[in-house]
Amino acid sequence: MKIPSSIITLIVGVLITIISLWYGQNHGLMPVAASEDAEHIDGIFNYMMTIATGLFLLVEGVLIYCVIQFRRRKGDQTDGPPVEGNVPLEILWTAIPTVIVFTLAVYSFEVYNSLGGLDPKVSADSPPQQIAHNHMGMGHMGHMVAMGNKADVALGIGLDSEEAGETPLMVDVKAIQYAWIFTYPETGIISGELHAPVDRPVQLNMAAGDVIHAFWIPQLRIKQDVIPGRETTLVFNANTPGQYPVVCAELCGAYHGGMKSVFYAHTSEEYASWVAENAPAQSDSGAVAVHLPSPTTAMTPTEYLAPYADEMGIEAVNVAQLKAQSVADGLI
Repeated sequence: MKIPSSIITLIVGVLITIISLWYGQNHGLMPVAASEDAEHIDGIFNYMMTIATGLFLLVEGVLIYCVIQFRRRKGDQTDGPPVEGNVPLEILWTAIPTVIVFTLAVYSFEVYNSLGGLDPKVSADSPPQQIAHNHMGMGHMGHMVAMGNKADVALGIGLDSEEAGETPLMVDVKAIQYAWIFTYPETGIISGELHAPVDRPVQLNMAAGDVIHAFWIPQLRIKQDVIPGRETTLVFNANTPGQYPVVCAELCGAYHGGMKSVFYAHTSEEYASWVAENAPAQSDSGAVAVHLPSPTTAMTPTEYLAPYADEMGIEAVNVAQLKAQSVADGLI
C-alpha cells in the first residue's frame, strides 16, 4: 500500500518538531545558570536553538532527499526539466525567516527590559535641563545615573534594587592592564577577587584606568564595558553559591587572555566569615591599622609581594612575561 505524500509530510513535520523541541531544551551548551537573569537569557538561547535545529533538519533533509531522488540515472544523458521558479514557495521561505526574526526581536527586547536595560535612573539633584538631556541622549543605552550637577553619567544595566526596598552591596571595580581590583566601601576591603552573598543585589561601580575592558561572568550571563574616564554600573543578584570565573571580554592588550579573576558567590554565613577574616583592623583612634609582612628587611621583593599577588590573582608567569617585555623595551 502506498502511503499518501501528505501523510508522509505530516509525519516528518511532527518528528522534526519533537526533535527540535527536545534538543532546544537539552543541548547542554551553556554553563550553569547562577542567577534569575541567567535563566531569562537561557530562555532566548533555547528558543533560538529550537528554531535553528528545526531549520537545519528541514533544509538538510530536503537537500539529502533531492540528491537521492533526483540524481542522474545511469545512462540518462537528457537535460533536466526547465524549472524557472515557484512564487508561492519563494514567498513562504521569505515569510518564515521574517516572522522568526520579528519574534526574536520582541522576545529579546522584553528580556532586556526585564533585566533593567531600559530602566533609567537620574539623580534628583540634577537640574531639569540635564535630566531632560540625559533621558533624550542616553536613555537608549539603559541604566544611567547623573551624578549631582555634573554632566557625568554612569551607564550600565540592572534593575534599581533600592526602589524595590533592597540595599545592594556596593563594590567599586577598577580595571587595569591586566587585573581586576575590587574595593568594598562597606568594609574597607580591597581584593583581587569578587566576593558577594547570594540572594542580595550587588552593584558594581566600574572604571578603567587605561583602556576599554569588559566585565564578564558567563554563569551570570552578564557583560558590561568598563570605559576610561566614565563610570559604568552593573547590578546582578546571584542565587547559586559557587566559584565562577571573571573574564575580560574586550581585547585590552598583549596579555588580555590573562586578565582573569574569580567571583565567589557565598552563603550569608560564608560571606560574613570572609569579611571578618579580611576586614582591615581598626586602631583605637579609628584609623586603619595596616599589617605588613614581618620582618620585611629579610625578604626578597618576590617574597614580600607574594601575599598581595596571591590575593589579587596575579600569576608568576604573567609577572615574568611583563618583566621580560619591559627589559626588551628598555624600560628596566
